[in-house]
Amino acid sequence: MIKLVLTDLDDTLIKNGLPRATDHALAGIHALLDAGLHFGPVSGRIPSDLGWMFDDDEACYATAAPVNGQMVYVDGELVHVQTLDGSELNRLAETVSHIPDACLALYDIYQSSEAGSGYFVSPVRAHAQACMALFPHFKRSVAHLDQPTYVKANVWCGGDRVHVTEVRDMLREEFPTMDFVFPGPTAPIIDISPKGWSKGTAVRRIASELGLSIDEVAVFGDSENDLSMIEAVPNAVAVSNASEEVARAARWHIGSSADDAVADALFQIVDATSNGRMPSFMLG
Repeated sequence: MIKLVLTDLDDTLIKNGLPRATDHALAGIHALLDAGLHFGPVSGRIPSDLGWMFDDDEACYATAAPVNGQMVYVDGELVHVQTLDGSELNRLAETVSHIPDACLALYDIYQSSEAGSGYFVSPVRAHAQACMALFPHFKRSVAHLDQPTYVKANVWCGGDRVHVTEVRDMLREEFPTMDFVFPGPTAPIIDISPKGWSKGTAVRRIASELGLSIDEVAVFGDSENDLSMIEAVPNAVAVSNASEEVARAARWHIGSSADDAVADALFQIVDATSNGRMPSFMLG
């Protein structure tokens, strides 16, 4: 039976553009919790974003793996943080400064992105200013990072998907100590994670902390940064708007995020657990 449910947020649990999880989704989460099951978001989002995404309902994200799993919370306790090397990020900023429409972005993980937690890093002032004009989400920049480690970083990149993919592939080759993945099919963002640590690693850590086998875990996802957890769990579920790669890797498939399909699945899991069986969408 399923005892732990972990889900991506943007375009999986929450349709892109919505201000938060729907009331239906919140009700599904609480139905899980009331049944003695565990729930948590596994997202590229920073911890401070989880509040508004769940209407400040802390029970919904007491267990969570934000920043693509680099931070792991279990029952409200932070049990792991996986950081990025500051010197490597400075080298990356230098490399990206030669790409006119791309820039390294860092984040204050405890200040909501809605409040402007992000800032560009570039040793070339004119380059940073050009990127801030291209991406008005960011209001400030710094020339150099001075801390030994950081948590949340990504690259914002203009141009079409072909160009952004070329930049991602170049970074993968130039920086083998980091992983570079897309958080969505259209966002002009390349997420950065420490090599070998991913959403999949975080999912396994949460299951271990809760004393559960990986067969008792269900995960939901849609994009490239979800692929590691989709591949890590036998009961992996893709929404219908998932990328082709995620859809191929997932064992089970449901409707779209636009139709609140994950919320519906949560209620099916609760019903199945009360009857000692697997949910109906996992019986095909």
